[in-house]
Amino acid sequence: MYNCLIVDDNEIERDAITMHLGKIPNLNIVSICKDGVEAVDIINKNQIDIVFSDINMPELSGTSLLKTLKNKPVFIFITSHNEYAAESFDLDAIDFVVKPATFERLLKSANKAIEYIELRKAASFVKSDIKQEDEYFFFRETKGITKLKYSDVIYMESMGDFSKIYTADDKHIILVGLKNLEKQLPNQFMRVHKQYIINTNAICTLTTHEVHLEHKYIVPVSAAAKQELLENVIEKKTLSRFKK
Repeated sequence: MYNCLIVDDNEIERDAITMHLGKIPNLNIVSICKDGVEAVDIINKNQIDIVFSDINMPELSGTSLLKTLKNKPVFIFITSHNEYAAESFDLDAIDFVVKPATFERLLKSANKAIEYIELRKAASFVKSDIKQEDEYFFFRETKGITKLKYSDVIYMESMGDFSKIYTADDKHIILVGLKNLEKQLPNQFMRVHKQYIINTNAICTLTTHEVHLEHKYIVPVSAAAKQELLENVIEKKTLSRFKK
């Protein structure tokens, strides 16, 4: 069981989140708090694994709550305000859920948090190392050292201190954060979101808010990253009506 805490100053939202999380067997709701100040006291006195927190709260916001904690549980922010997304990921929150939070969305977040917690427990014997080569790299995982071609990578997802690498038919967890990966990857890879790096060679379709990749993968794209993709990747290979 994973001990969790719910923090929200809105009673209706608080009750809805409690109802949804109560249906997830692996979660034990230790306490339900109406503000961040109350949450600090609960976290300091109990072993809390996951915090489901609103952001915009009086006295102590959800992001300020996370900043004040020395021993930080895994945080999932739930809010009506999209503008907080960038700050929450900068603070290494594991997920960002936009209200109204559905059961399916909270279940996905809870599973992501649990996966991260288990990976963190195993970090003492799992060490990863990306070494850039012309066509491939090596990394360490529980089964040993794995070789992977850059061309086989479709995209990478942040898992806090870890990253998840997706290929056509597999996924790998490595103990390298997305920021460090970004510094070591060749030019065909691009950060398109706080939580995602894509292989630009795998792009199939670019929409307003998403990038559709090979093998039916879909990841979100920020407005700034979309513009950069258009200017530096897509327009350079777009067929034009008239040859210049």
